[in-house]
Amino acid sequence: MMARTKRGRRAYSAGEWGRNRVRVFPDPKTGLFQIEWRESGRRLTRSLKHRDWARAKRQADEFAAGFAGPELNGKNEAEPEPLTLGRLFNIYGEEVTPTKGESTRRGDRVATAMFLGFFGRNRRPETLSQRDWDRFIQARRAGRVGASGKPVGDRTIEWDLTFLLAVLNWAERSRDEEGRLLLDRNPLRGLKKPKEKNPTRVVLSEDEYRALLRVSRKVGWQFHVALVLAHETGHRIGAIRKLRWSDIDLEGGVIRWRAKHEKTGYEHRTPVTAEAIAALEVARRMGNRDADAPVLPTPRDASRCLYHTSAHRMWGRAERLAGLKPKPRRGWHSLRRKFASDLMDQPLKVLCELGGWKNARTVLQCYQHADEGQLRKALASRRTVRP
Repeated sequence: MMARTKRGRRAYSAGEWGRNRVRVFPDPKTGLFQIEWRESGRRLTRSLKHRDWARAKRQADEFAAGFAGPELNGKNEAEPEPLTLGRLFNIYGEEVTPTKGESTRRGDRVATAMFLGFFGRNRRPETLSQRDWDRFIQARRAGRVGASGKPVGDRTIEWDLTFLLAVLNWAERSRDEEGRLLLDRNPLRGLKKPKEKNPTRVVLSEDEYRALLRVSRKVGWQFHVALVLAHETGHRIGAIRKLRWSDIDLEGGVIRWRAKHEKTGYEHRTPVTAEAIAALEVARRMGNRDADAPVLPTPRDASRCLYHTSAHRMWGRAERLAGLKPKPRRGWHSLRRKFASDLMDQPLKVLCELGGWKNARTVLQCYQHADEGQLRKALASRRTVRP
């Protein structure tokens, strides 16, 4: 009878119960994989002395099949396995990706599958070169790489390559259990990433916001509350969707923004306006009031937060109801740019705290946009200080 295997997120089992059952799992303190088996009715455990998930599963299969004993072929295991892109991305995904936010974790998984599909799982990372870099950029632009199969712009390619460089840089600083560096050097360090020359960063105008606000309740109370909160707090729709009532202090007029729901991983609290409080009161009347309940639940399941796809569909419907002409890249993030531009006369430190930005440079480069009225006001104030 063939050995049955069972795969789990935190453990891997091979063999059959009462016969040759073997299990590998990470030590909760050290992260090193342990192997567990029974011998003469006793449960025995031994450390595998590494954190390589693929290697640990293979050792469990070999042990269960009788190809290796408790010594686990120690002589053969003394030589380190060559680092491949598949193994490197697997280690990074096990150790680094889980520390990131939900949307970033999802992006890591998509990018990992894309790079492994393009370069190959067995490719040695130290063999990557300028030719591979240029080949990927050309293929990505042409739509020959990626799940969508569509051409993408330089901004998307820049994000992809930033992730690849992050993985290689991490490997350059990380060591295995024997103290050896995973990668001696990043072979792609210093290569130039494509830059979008004139990125389109739409700022929602006040008239557009008012038009959306007038039709917001027709779309649904969740959209109305989300729209007001996005306008009044300047936060990303992803962080707003994940709010729960335990994060809200209505009496104090304060919202806690959890680190795991922020793109920057920055947990902070901000006071909110009377308009935001009024919107939250609407959500309080319409939804579940339990502390752990989401402020913006899905229409079909009050225990789950509003899906990002639902939020974007609601935005599109609101634009149509408001009679707004379609404009590329006008969406929830345009409210974040409006917030930064509306508060342009405030100190940058204050603005960053209110909107959850960790880097003031990002605000200046990507979010604040001066309109004609602000420029004329600046010129008028200059005239008043002249002698």
